[in-house]
Amino acid sequence: MSEPLLDVRDLRTEFSTDDGIVRAVDGVSFKVEPGQVLGIVGESGSGKSVTCLTVMGLNDPKFAVSSGEVLFRGEDLLKVSKSRLREVRGNEIAMIFQDPMTSLNPVHKIGRQLAEAVVLHEDVSRKQAYARALELLKAVGIPRAERRIDDYPHQFSGGMRQRVMIAMALINNPDLIIADEPTTALDVTTQAQILALLKRLQEDFGSAVIMITHDLGVVAEVADDVIVMYAARIVERGAVRSIFNEPRHPYTWGLMGSLPRLDVNVERLYQIPGQPPSLLNPPVGCRFHPRCAFAMPVCREKDPRLEATSGDPAHEEACHLDGETKSREAAALVATLTAGAVV
Repeated sequence: MSEPLLDVRDLRTEFSTDDGIVRAVDGVSFKVEPGQVLGIVGESGSGKSVTCLTVMGLNDPKFAVSSGEVLFRGEDLLKVSKSRLREVRGNEIAMIFQDPMTSLNPVHKIGRQLAEAVVLHEDVSRKQAYARALELLKAVGIPRAERRIDDYPHQFSGGMRQRVMIAMALINNPDLIIADEPTTALDVTTQAQILALLKRLQEDFGSAVIMITHDLGVVAEVADDVIVMYAARIVERGAVRSIFNEPRHPYTWGLMGSLPRLDVNVERLYQIPGQPPSLLNPPVGCRFHPRCAFAMPVCREKDPRLEATSGDPAHEEACHLDGETKSREAAALVATLTAGAVV
């Protein structure tokens, strides 16, 4: 078997605050294969973004301490020099942030910002870099790209700015793209366009993608595999088809039950009770037990291990519930979600 492109092992990231230590990522492990699209889902504060910021080396070292291994093509990015990390960022691994207006420099033209990303990593002339920038603007669907390349970020709509960010991420043909909530601030129509664009470009360029989102609908649209995170840990992971056909963790049931439907008349969406726990002092045992309708005494005492229990070795979940209950509840949820759907 070939070596994974990215192999994250027992990753932990802690932040020092005035109130104490926040364990934002607590023992997370996963792999990304070349060309794979991996979705990471969960509520705000679950550790999705911090996980990927740690992979990129973008946490402030004055406040954050990370441990574990982040092996990119076998090289541990947690141990490399700052200069080596700068070589990797934007060139071999690129990131698309959720708010392009704060990611793009408002006082520089779009073309200059894209060209700088090329010049920083490749030995090319400014003219060649601009030609590459124009090529990518056309690839991501910017109309009249020859004119728009000399515009400033504020002259673009939100959807067009996000397309520029995608162009910037792709401009050096990276092997891995991390997309952090790339459709959050966009309207539904533009979201669909951006997701379709990402999917097409991922296939055209062959890059692996990590898609960070709170929306399981987005994951179903673009991902091959999915990781469900809660309170800084992975609670379930597997192939998208397996997760959607037989979700095995109560938290995943809650996320799926809260998905809006257009083909079924539902008076009120399901809401997971309570709030995510403070990562300053997370609950003992299963971290989801204070909000779980299936919590048992063991859930309040023992932390469940992430393991395969559903007959599919690639589908893992961390839950003390017995297999019969998981299968019954998963089947009931899937039946509800697919009621009235056209197959």
